[in-house]
Formats: sequence, structure tokens, C-alpha cells
Amino acid sequence: MKEFEFIEKIKPSYYRNSSVIKGIGDDAAVVSPPNGYELVIASDTMVEDIHFSFEYMQLSDIGFRVLAANLSDLAAMGARPLYYAVNIAVPSTYSDEQLTDLYVGMNELAQKYKLDLIGGDTVSANELVITISVFGKVLPNRKRLRSYAQTNDIVFVTGNLGEAAYGYDLLQSNFLLENYFTNRHKRPIPRIDFVELTDSVIRMSLNDLSDGLASELNEIAEASQATIVIHWDDLPIHSKMTNIEIEQLKKYVLSSGEDFELVGTCSPTEWDLLKEATNNQLPVTPIGKVTAETSTPEVYLTINETKTILCKSGYSHG
Repeated sequence: MKEFEFIEKIKPSYYRNSSVIKGIGDDAAVVSPPNGYELVIASDTMVEDIHFSFEYMQLSDIGFRVLAANLSDLAAMGARPLYYAVNIAVPSTYSDEQLTDLYVGMNELAQKYKLDLIGGDTVSANELVITISVFGKVLPNRKRLRSYAQTNDIVFVTGNLGEAAYGYDLLQSNFLLENYFTNRHKRPIPRIDFVELTDSVIRMSLNDLSDGLASELNEIAEASQATIVIHWDDLPIHSKMTNIEIEQLKKYVLSSGEDFELVGTCSPTEWDLLKEATNNQLPVTPIGKVTAETSTPEVYLTINETKTILCKSGYSHG
């Protein structure tokens, strides 16, 4: 791999955002954040055989997945994506064509959400490691922080729960399997559409479901100093997963991460506004309530009228 030749191959011929003053080709990028907006920055790293496997994923799938995970973080902050930078540690055996496939996957999402690739670095390593930093914009009064939950808020989630983990397990049984659930693992779709549809909602707490529902709800409860109660019967689960043995289903739905859906809270009044804004365009389901503000935050799950503490039980990134 010849780095400078490769840079020329991935360098955009034009930039989608006029706020890019200088992109790829200098020591650093120069941007001018849009007037009146705050800049939101997120970064994520994925490592071969820990976060992805070549046994069932192509390089384009991997590029897509890593960028999707970063965009999900922006969505959870209420931010619209602007730019991204990519750092890759890659074995010396990789060809320029292979690395280009990685960027092809990223570019599918970049085109959809009008992101610009503005920089990065490529170095040699024994295994493939990808770090992406994304930059987005948010109006000051539209940030969606974990600390924004209040008593009597409706707790909601987008989409269905546990699908990516179920897809991952299906792939362990058959690396060649291609269906809805396996694609939910390989190519998750970040909920940027939710951000765009819910601008009219003033106060909302959000978290993305990267580490599992139990973990993300506890993060909201802790940040907001609140008690949250959710109900098993209200959790959205794909009809083709309901025949799974109950303990395994609970693991998928409550503890397994990387669905990259969103979980959040808003007031009952703004819930009506949110439902109207997302009507027929995005599935959003109420799953419980914020019941109190407290110095000892907890999350409870009710099943068959029995209420138990829902501890953090999701995936913890190493």
C-alpha cells in the first residue's frame, strides 16, 4: 500500500458541505461550523475479531457498520452529521483495492446523510483497526442529553429490540446466511431520520442502544437522578422472534447491544407531538415512565405484574 497514492483515490472530488474550507490534502482539515449551531463530536474504534469478523462480513460491510455506529451517537445527541475522519491500522498485505472497498461501505452512508470525508491516517498493524470521528451540528436548544429526563416523562424506543444480537447468533450458525436479522447486525441503520423528524420537540433525553436497553436506561436514570419503570409487554419485538425461549429472548431484548436504535424520554404533552411528527415514517413505542426524581436512581422492569430491578447488563466495550 502506497499511502499517498491511496489518499488520492479516496479524496472527494467535491465537498457536500460549504462549511469545509480545506479537506483532505493538507496537514489538517479546516472547517467553519454553521452559524448558530454547536459542534457535536463522537469517535468510535472497532477491532478485527472483536467487533467484526471476515468470516461473514465483507470490507464494505465493515466500513458501513463502523460509520453507522458513530452516526448513531450523533443521533442520540440530536445532531445532524457534517463530516468524518478515518484512522486505519491495517496489515501490510492489504491492497489499495481492498482498502477502497472499506471506504465504499462508508460512502454509502456518507452519500445518504451528506457527510464529507475530511481527513484521517493510515498505518501498518498486525490486524485491522478502524477509528472514525464524526462531527455534527445541533441547535443549542435541541441537544438531547441523558440528563434531561423528568418525572412523568414517557419512556420510548425506536424500532424493535434485540434484532442485531439475534442476527449475530444466526451468523454463528451459518456464516453465509443473508436475511433481515443478519443485515441488522452487519449493516445497522442509524436513526438520523428521528433527529430530522423531531425538531419540534423541545426537551428530550436520548441514548443510543449500542450497549443494550438495560444499560442505556440506567445511564439515563443516573444522569437525570430519576427512577424509570418499563413494562415487558410493551417492548417492541419482531414477530419472528417471539417463539424464542423466554430467557434467551430477554437477553436479546434487554442486554444485547448494537441495535443502534434510540431510547429516550419526553413529557406526555411532547409525546403527542413526537408521535404526530413520526407518524407512519418511523416506529416509536412507549415502554414506560419516569416515576420520580431521586438521589438513588434505579430502573425497574415489570413482567406479569412483578416488578424487579433492571441492572446494567448490556455489553461493556473493552
